[in-house]
Amino acid sequence: MPKSTTFCNDVLKLIFNGTAIANIADNAGTSPLTNLYLSLHTADPGIGGAQTTNETSYTNYARVAVSRTSGGWTVSTNTSTNAALVQFAQCGATGATLTHVAIGTASSGAGKVLYAGSLNSSLAVANGIQPQFQAAALTAQET
Repeated sequence: MPKSTTFCNDVLKLIFNGTAIANIADNAGTSPLTNLYLSLHTADPGIGGAQTTNETSYTNYARVAVSRTSGGWTVSTNTSTNAALVQFAQCGATGATLTHVAIGTASSGAGKVLYAGSLNSSLAVANGIQPQFQAAALTAQET
């Protein structure tokens, strides 16, 4: 049975904006996440993987925090998108070829992957290259 558009948007707002779903779910835990973390991968992290699964390790790489607010993520018509430009650290000496991006729960370590997907085309990251995603380039859908 499919979810209604309104409920799909509610679920995305709960995950990406920390907005409660009245009488169903809230964000008032003892320490709710204030950020979600983007990670870059050299292969699909898979449905059972963590943020460390196939995560890149190019020189200077670090996950990027995106605020769990409407300033970090826009939600509309069953889709959440990044509200602003997201930039990763510029690559130093050792690069990698990136194929996937994930949205997860941890700034480092084996965080939970909430959403993951392949890039439109692989990105060869070498010295001086800075991976980035323009506003609305990252999408997560709820159906």
